[in-house]
Amino acid sequence: MSSLEPAAAATALAVALGCGLLVGTERERRKCQGPARALAGLRSFALTCVTGAAAALTGLAGLVVVGAACVAGLCLVAYYKDRSDDPGVTTEVALLLTYLIGVLTVSSVPLAAALAVALTAVLAVRERAHRFVKHWLGPAELRDGLLLAALVLLGLPLLPDRPLWGEALNPRGIGVLLALLLALQSAAHLARRLLATRHAVALSALASGFVSSTATIASLGLAARSGAAPVRVMAGGGLLSCVSTQLQLLLVAAAVRPAWLAVLWLPALAGAALALAWGWWLVSGPGRGADVTVAGATPRTEALPAPRADRMFSLGGALAVAALLAAIQVLVHALRLGLGDAGLIVGAAIGALADLHAAVAAVFGSTGPDTAAREAVVLVLVVHAASKSATALASGGAAYLRWLAPGLWLHTALAAALLFVLT
Repeated sequence: MSSLEPAAAATALAVALGCGLLVGTERERRKCQGPARALAGLRSFALTCVTGAAAALTGLAGLVVVGAACVAGLCLVAYYKDRSDDPGVTTEVALLLTYLIGVLTVSSVPLAAALAVALTAVLAVRERAHRFVKHWLGPAELRDGLLLAALVLLGLPLLPDRPLWGEALNPRGIGVLLALLLALQSAAHLARRLLATRHAVALSALASGFVSSTATIASLGLAARSGAAPVRVMAGGGLLSCVSTQLQLLLVAAAVRPAWLAVLWLPALAGAALALAWGWWLVSGPGRGADVTVAGATPRTEALPAPRADRMFSLGGALAVAALLAAIQVLVHALRLGLGDAGLIVGAAIGALADLHAAVAAVFGSTGPDTAAREAVVLVLVVHAASKSATALASGGAAYLRWLAPGLWLHTALAAALLFVLT
């Protein structure tokens, strides 16, 4: 018999009943009538889940296996006798999984409940999932998705999780960052396709900022300089891309050294909130004077066009960023070995001229959030803000910079101040 107390056993049975009813409710709505009706509905799923929990409570592993075999046999018979025009095995597989969820309630109630909710969600989005795969998802996007999945599920576990030189050049950390870059590019691509017609400038800038905020600012600046879009709106989109920069700092910290999250979350979120509010005010405000759209012109709505519209990410670009990260890590580590804390600060500042996240990742990978490291990150933020200002002036002109600079420097100053004073 099971060693669970009566109260715990009753809880497991109650959760199993709830999980079975949850999945069964969704299946009952799709269950047909007459000879073409499905194998199981509300009651069958509820009883199957409770049966799994009861079998597990006996403590007899053989009984659990026999129960699973009986459910599988019933599913095979039902599939063989299915007379519908479009036979499938979704309900049969769901019934067997529901039995296993019942078994799981005895050892882990939260995991069993989460699995039941996930199963119900998968069953409920049938039509949308089919439309997404058949009509919306392109062949190149499917290949990119498979490549990303292979990298995360197969490639990352094979990479050694130890630094190759001091605390720098951890292959697993670089691989995680590469996967993160590809995932963010994929999210930006999907956002451009899904959100291209509603609040296009703001949403596209937010999505493109995860790929490159500096490139987004430059692209919107060119649109503003050409007169095809209001300068104020384009500056607001450029500032909104900085929201992604702040959020990506947290993602990089989580991937490289999670200890940084304790001191970085408040500065990053505060800076992101200020940039979001200021950028949205600029985007939603009316254009006046020189900011009025040229008659007959269509405002630019995609801040950072992909080189190929059907590709979710650029593997070469992500590899280049990962290589840049590794090079900056080596530079920062070498300077710190030679010059101490001053070398860390100088190396981070040099790296920020090339890429913000590569520079902070080098700092994160070299040390924990001590005073010198926080000063290096503050300097990185300031140098990067100066780089963005220069990019805005060169691409969009003085009017574009006047709209962009106040929000850019205020949100940077807020994040830097909080990071500097917090311990």
